[in-house]
Amino acid sequence: MPKRVRTAVFPVAGLGTRFLPATKAMPKEMLTVVDRPLIQYAVDEAREAGIEHFVFVTGRNKGVIEDHFDRQFELETTLETRGKEAALAELRKELPSAGRTSFTRQQEPLGLGHAVWCARDIVGDNPFALLLPDMVFRAQPGVLKQMMEAYEETGGNIVGVEECDPSEVSSYGIIERGEGSDKGFRITGMVEKPKVGEAPSNLFISGRYILQPEIFTLLSEQEKGAGGEIQITDSMQALMKQQPFTGVKYDGKVFDCGSKLGFLTANVVFALDRDDIRPGFLAELRKLDLSDRL
Repeated sequence: MPKRVRTAVFPVAGLGTRFLPATKAMPKEMLTVVDRPLIQYAVDEAREAGIEHFVFVTGRNKGVIEDHFDRQFELETTLETRGKEAALAELRKELPSAGRTSFTRQQEPLGLGHAVWCARDIVGDNPFALLLPDMVFRAQPGVLKQMMEAYEETGGNIVGVEECDPSEVSSYGIIERGEGSDKGFRITGMVEKPKVGEAPSNLFISGRYILQPEIFTLLSEQEKGAGGEIQITDSMQALMKQQPFTGVKYDGKVFDCGSKLGFLTANVVFALDRDDIRPGFLAELRKLDLSDRL
């Protein structure tokens, strides 16, 4: 029986330069898809999967993320006074319990691998989930929960993957698929942004991982890779020589909300999923004359 995964790490120290000037004063993780910040989608997904401890690796000007996961007594009092019980209940429901959140700093932007390494003392000698908040999923059950089901069967390290068009493989980290079903197959290799025609598959790594604590030792020894940063993929490739990696081709669709196109698409799709928004949103779209733009 594999050791239970109780902790999730959320790297939220990035500068969000692709969304300037919006991110000049607001963390990109607090940009909203409809009415929920990107980071809230990731935390909700982790909570659904049974995660009990939420570790945020932050940077400068990220204090609003910590405030978001804290109680705001003035707001709660105002909502209570005005009789907005539904809004108040929703606000309280989304808060992690006291003592369930930890925050640590990545003082320099040295890459995703370095951000994960910054959480080493909090995670300790335990397996952990890693969720990249930029990646928002439309999936039921959530992607991490689907991965947890595979982890309970296989243990080891788990990577969530999704198919992309073969012409787009050069934009992603691509895995080489071994034996097994979509719900749990052996990963035999990883390639970062391969050339079209040279990729081992069209299955890309989509920002959800379950990793064993030995990754921290490898990250501490990892030299800088692509972009002059410490890359998590490089250490995962090294760990693959020591431990099994299992891929899960989950049921669902990812939206890369670190890009403007993915962010805008996610807002449309999630708005249309909402019974309280869809009718009015569709009515407004039908009023627009977009014939010269489509």
